[in-house]
Amino acid sequence: MPLVHLPGKPVVSPVLGERFFLTADGARLPVRSWMPENGRPKGLVIAVHGFNDYSNFFSSSGEFLSELGIASYAFDQRGFGDSPDAGLWFGVEAYVNDLVEFSRLVSHKHPSLPVYLLGESMGGAVVIVAMNSASPPEIDGVILSAPAVWGRETIPWYQRALLWFTVHTMPWMKLTGEGLEITPSDNIEMLRQLGRDPLVIKETRVEAIYGLVNLMDNALQGFAKLKSRLLILYGEKDEVIPQLPVMQALQMLPTGKAGQAVSIAFYENGYHMLLRDLQRRIPLLDIADWIEFPGQALPSGADMRGLKALEKLAREKRAEERL
Repeated sequence: MPLVHLPGKPVVSPVLGERFFLTADGARLPVRSWMPENGRPKGLVIAVHGFNDYSNFFSSSGEFLSELGIASYAFDQRGFGDSPDAGLWFGVEAYVNDLVEFSRLVSHKHPSLPVYLLGESMGGAVVIVAMNSASPPEIDGVILSAPAVWGRETIPWYQRALLWFTVHTMPWMKLTGEGLEITPSDNIEMLRQLGRDPLVIKETRVEAIYGLVNLMDNALQGFAKLKSRLLILYGEKDEVIPQLPVMQALQMLPTGKAGQAVSIAFYENGYHMLLRDLQRRIPLLDIADWIEFPGQALPSGADMRGLKALEKLAREKRAEERL
């Protein structure tokens, strides 16, 4: 049977320290933060990392945004990075509860700042599910970079069957990415650094992959229910989260003119690790502008590109229906 390593019972009041987040069950999760050196921040971003990654994923982005007057926080989610029991999967509810509590503590520490959740890949899925939970974070907007909305509905049946069989017979089995001809970013030096980083998980337990698919299922189901101000970033060269399921998910959202409540930005030369690519300045400047100037089109024009892509897909869908 698939294993979920559930958190323990509450034993302490959650605490946000300078370098750690103490959860209610006593887990000590590492924290990183990036603060502007001069003046009051314009806003604050809580960044949530992807699968097998950890809080360090936002280092270059956090430093860049701090120079633009935006503060950032990130923490290692359970089972990832330097958190206890790295490699294990703790269940959708645990990841959501941790994010909700972390957001509450950060907002309490910075009561006068607008707060935005930013999720990359799996982190985006956690953000989506958290925002649809019974007690969602009280924030001012959501930023999703290559959100993991590739649920079972969009995974071929034979892959679903193989995953089900493996996780119910050998949940402890570990898989690697060797043999996959996938380019997650054009920033080769950054990818080499990840390969040398011992805190980036290289061998993944099948139970964790199964848990990730469950999380993506929940995110896909809740995607259209998001009510907050929303910015979605997607690289057109993303080989990790396929474009077809992303486009299918995006069609669920209400869209209009560029700059409205839902902004969908497509980056022609962007990869999965969009915020760490060689062209990362472009989406990061868009994020900063979106935070500072609500309702305006993005400076890069990527939201216009996203709008045109969705309009094209809608036309193709109508043409197919007429056949």
